[in-house]
Amino acid sequence: MEVILKDDVVNLGHRGDLVKVADGYARNYLLPRKLALQATSANKAVVEQMKNAAARRSATEKALAEALAVKLEPIVLDFTRKSGEAGHLFGSVTSADIAAALDAKGFEIDRRKIQLPEPIKTVGDHTVTIKLYREVAAHVKINVLAEATEEAAEAPVAEPVAEAEAAE
Repeated sequence: MEVILKDDVVNLGHRGDLVKVADGYARNYLLPRKLALQATSANKAVVEQMKNAAARRSATEKALAEALAVKLEPIVLDFTRKSGEAGHLFGSVTSADIAAALDAKGFEIDRRKIQLPEPIKTVGDHTVTIKLYREVAAHVKINVLAEATEEAAEAPVAEPVAEAEAAE
């Protein structure tokens, strides 16, 4: 039986594909779950219209993603975190942190689009990829800075007091 797929089906095809499958597979699995339509001339015409509409929508979304990528490229995000002596962070910078920082700058990016294989756990400069569309990605620079420790902050204050006591 020939069917037109309404959705992507693993190991079978993508949305809009015309595939030939066993009658039982179509009747018992694909058609009841509304994953496919029986391939009739009327259904073929409907699917062709759906493909054309999807292609137009896809082109529009891609153009918007490319424009957003151009705006995101010059952005540099700074994060200040507590760190150890070797530059390792106590905690990390995650995709949610990056999404929140971008949101604060006026860019609403879903954290799942931020391609971060593992959270950033070291001080320094990093580059993060944001996948905006299938073929469109933006690269954002991340600066992770070490937060001043309490001992370092107190040390300069303590020295003038010690000098004042020594002068007496």
